[in-house]
Amino acid sequence: MNRRVFIFGLGFSALAFARRIAGEAAWIGGTVRTPEKAAALAREGIETLVFDGERPGEGVAAALARATDVVISIAPGAADPVLVHHGADLMAAPELAWLGYLSTVGVYGNHDGAWIDETTTPRPERTRSRQRLAAEEDWQALADARGLPLATFRIAGIYGPGRNALANLERGAARRVVKPGQVFNRIHVDDIAAAVAAAWDRRATGIFNLADDEAAPPQDLVTFAADLMGVEPPPEVAFEDADLSPMARSFYGDNKRVRNTRIKDELGVTLRHPTYRHGLSAMWREGSWRG
Repeated sequence: MNRRVFIFGLGFSALAFARRIAGEAAWIGGTVRTPEKAAALAREGIETLVFDGERPGEGVAAALARATDVVISIAPGAADPVLVHHGADLMAAPELAWLGYLSTVGVYGNHDGAWIDETTTPRPERTRSRQRLAAEEDWQALADARGLPLATFRIAGIYGPGRNALANLERGAARRVVKPGQVFNRIHVDDIAAAVAAAWDRRATGIFNLADDEAAPPQDLVTFAADLMGVEPPPEVAFEDADLSPMARSFYGDNKRVRNTRIKDELGVTLRHPTYRHGLSAMWREGSWRG
């Protein structure tokens, strides 16, 4: 397959996608924020450039001129740094045929535990989520101007090796904060990679929720992880009494159940970890939970 993929922001999720398609793409490039990480990823065969979001990345324009597919996994601020510094390069990229944008289910806002899907009108309340929605709209405008398919991935809470309740328990960082009625969806990073790869393979267009099959109270994950490890879970703490950072507290303002039917029906995705129990059990069994 003569597909040349460039990824803005080779972080946890996007790097999992890059590794997933390594045997299928003819070339993979991307950006990180530091030269040290660039050197590490270059050893994996990924042509890695430095882009800190403050200025154009050296070599990025030339890389985009080669790319057939571009995936964006960089959080916006008041504006999207990729569009600010490389929007013109993307508009001019001669081989570009598909865009993928990694966003968040936070754009839907709070629905008091009700089910939502891709047809639900976004109503973000947090600043970060409003910025994400604005970035989604800006990327759609660029795609429309170029006549390109754009897949927008609205992603639930991400977990995987090194980032999970098991690792938090070992570090002494796990807490069972209880807010009655509160639920979150999550998704294992391997399932994110599989869904983005499926959309990339089809050059799919539209909005796709990346979430597991079961929205659950956050304290249940900690209890389940403690049972796997054979340790006592930390005591439950009422949300009102919990010592949470402003950012952590803000997450509890969004309460919803996210439908994931579209990735199954349109992309043919079968989740490897359809619930947190599957994901945590697999990582515990495989010994991959530490990362």
